[in-house]
Amino acid sequence: MRIANTPYLNPALKPEERVADLMERMTIEEKTAQLMGIWNGGVQDFKPEELSDPVKMQEIFGNGCHSVHPSPLNIRDTVRMRNTIQKFLTEETRLGIPAIFVDEGQHGMMRPESTVFPQAIGLGCSWDPDLFEKAYGVVANEMRSRGTHHALSPVIDVCRDPRWGRVEETYGEDPYLNGRLSCAAVKGLQGTDNGTIAEGHVAATLKHLAGHGESEGGQNQGPANHSMRVLRDYHLPPFKMCIDYAKPASVMPSYNEVDGVPSHANKWLIKDLLRNEWHYNGMIISDYYGIDQLFNKHFVVNDQKEAAMTGFNSGVQYEFPQGNLYKFLPELLEEGKVKLSDIDRAVRQVLTMKFELGLFENPYVDEEIAERVSRADAHTQLALKAAHESIVLLKNNKLLPLSIGKHRKITVIGPCANDLWFGGYSGEPHRKTSLLQGIKDKVGSSAEVLFAQGCRLTTNTSTSYFNWKSDEIIFASRDENLKLISEAVSIARQAEIIILAIGENEHLCREGWSKNHIGDNMTLDLYGEQNELADQIIKLGKPVIVYLMNGRPLSINMLADKADAIIEGWYMGQETGKAAADIIFGDVNPSGKLTITFPKSVGQLPMYYNHKPSAQFADYISQDINPLYHFGFGLSYTDFKYGSPRLIRSSIGRNESTTVEVEVTNTGKAAGEEIVQMYIRDKVSSVTRPVKELRGFKRISLNAGETKMVTFGIDPEKLAFHNIEMNFVVEPGVFEVMTGSSSRDTDLQMTELSVE
Repeated sequence: MRIANTPYLNPALKPEERVADLMERMTIEEKTAQLMGIWNGGVQDFKPEELSDPVKMQEIFGNGCHSVHPSPLNIRDTVRMRNTIQKFLTEETRLGIPAIFVDEGQHGMMRPESTVFPQAIGLGCSWDPDLFEKAYGVVANEMRSRGTHHALSPVIDVCRDPRWGRVEETYGEDPYLNGRLSCAAVKGLQGTDNGTIAEGHVAATLKHLAGHGESEGGQNQGPANHSMRVLRDYHLPPFKMCIDYAKPASVMPSYNEVDGVPSHANKWLIKDLLRNEWHYNGMIISDYYGIDQLFNKHFVVNDQKEAAMTGFNSGVQYEFPQGNLYKFLPELLEEGKVKLSDIDRAVRQVLTMKFELGLFENPYVDEEIAERVSRADAHTQLALKAAHESIVLLKNNKLLPLSIGKHRKITVIGPCANDLWFGGYSGEPHRKTSLLQGIKDKVGSSAEVLFAQGCRLTTNTSTSYFNWKSDEIIFASRDENLKLISEAVSIARQAEIIILAIGENEHLCREGWSKNHIGDNMTLDLYGEQNELADQIIKLGKPVIVYLMNGRPLSINMLADKADAIIEGWYMGQETGKAAADIIFGDVNPSGKLTITFPKSVGQLPMYYNHKPSAQFADYISQDINPLYHFGFGLSYTDFKYGSPRLIRSSIGRNESTTVEVEVTNTGKAAGEEIVQMYIRDKVSSVTRPVKELRGFKRISLNAGETKMVTFGIDPEKLAFHNIEMNFVVEPGVFEVMTGSSSRDTDLQMTELSVE
């Protein structure tokens, strides 16, 4: 029960004044409760009978809590549950402190009846920060309308091993691109870039710090034993950029270890680097059960109590999703093993957020408003635009775009044709369109659209987001698939043109979080009998368009050689079918570019465009060293001609800046959008440097015959690196400045910049 007429309940006072008053009234148990989450799906299930039981509610929420974590409920049930919890917290607990509600939102709110955007690896292929800000703004609006205040997004890990099942959650392999896109995502979620949370928006979380995207063997949570230079030049820059320019509310350490130290126990990472060097003042939250793993997975402590002490003293302020271990903090405080000042600082931060969000005055949300927000037509249209910009055309032997009416029979074949997969951490939309349905809707009565399953990937699948969460994977039998291939060939013989939809589903590429919930892969080949299906279809001699639906780069060597056209569709979200049909039939000109390299085989790994000069130097005995598709690559239905790059100043001092400009002309017959890219290479340096690094990009629109001048700024930050003494400096010398349409050498033109 709140105490009437107390300063902390006075909205006219500043948040810091209210926090100071409230903290003076709190017991140590009430303080530590503000450092721990409570999870629906964990110990407490929040069944209706529990929510209506005062004794049970007192047991769960009596001391308050930092936050309540996700549950797979629809809009109305979510709102009712949250209002019930907030009512108890504000009216039936001693101090009446409301909860923060937490959700995932990497490509849409991870709940039923939400807008589902392209999965992150696909959305990144738009190279469009403005689109990112708008899309994550939609995610924030839908979250806040249902009572969410804190998003466990975005994932900004630099992914350097495509075997990893969480590739799909990342924006790709480049530090600079990931940093730019994450800044836009945080601004969209929070509504500002100054650290405040705007009305209708939510707190953002950067994750996972650090090295999570390049673990041993591509295994989720595996060791990431990288040198300090690799960390500082590749894995840390996106976090530093986003903290500097977007001010995210929280940062989440990674599960992995670096040099024998798990991130949740890494004082250097959290205190020395994040707090002292980067001056980050936001909240440090644990990954789910990351503190537990210190004693039951990493074995760097003896028991739960020592894990709580180690994690908290290393700088992890809040334990998510529930307080398994931070319940020991009062005891540890009494023993002198943790500091009251550290507890108070963390409590002060979360209470400040709760006051600034207005939760003490307005803790409730409205069902009708939440329904209306989630069904907004503008959200659907933005999801479609995002899919249009994210689809990447990898190959086109002048087959695309198709003309409606030209082909009277079209066959759509494959395990990704009629089933629509969204990828991990996905919600379930009000409406969705499969590839097959999108083709049918597009051609109408002008053509007969035939369908064949072709083969199955796994058999215990559904087309809802629960598919990703289920532990068991039941693989399709070979006998069944061979029968389906035979049936598909028979149907394909009737067609004039074939669209072959193949790839992965949420069972084959996902976060592998336990031994009975796996998601990483030792191969990048098409799974199961898909290659056999493709081979049989291509042998028919008919035009074949391959549409890929997947969460990681695939080694599609045979298709790259024999298919007439290849479209990388990743997981395009709820508008998959409409967006794909718009691209295939030319209503939209493809413009996406890859944000991750496609190897020809896992034997080439590690493979990324910004490799060192001595890497990828000579061919293997059994295979060349060239990727299948380069970072930054993507085709269009028109042609773009690049002029030579020109520096405004070709010689500068180490603390000075310059500008490079390049003319781009649409020399084709159709309007199109192009992503112009700038790369830089330090020719001679005190330590080895990559053969090229992305340092600028712009998405431009050009009508047929139109020319635009594109300019990129080059400042010291884009030239600096960690030198032989590990200082971040610009060394004098010559830098190659390259501009073009992809990272492939043949797509770039170069000029030289002298730095004195």
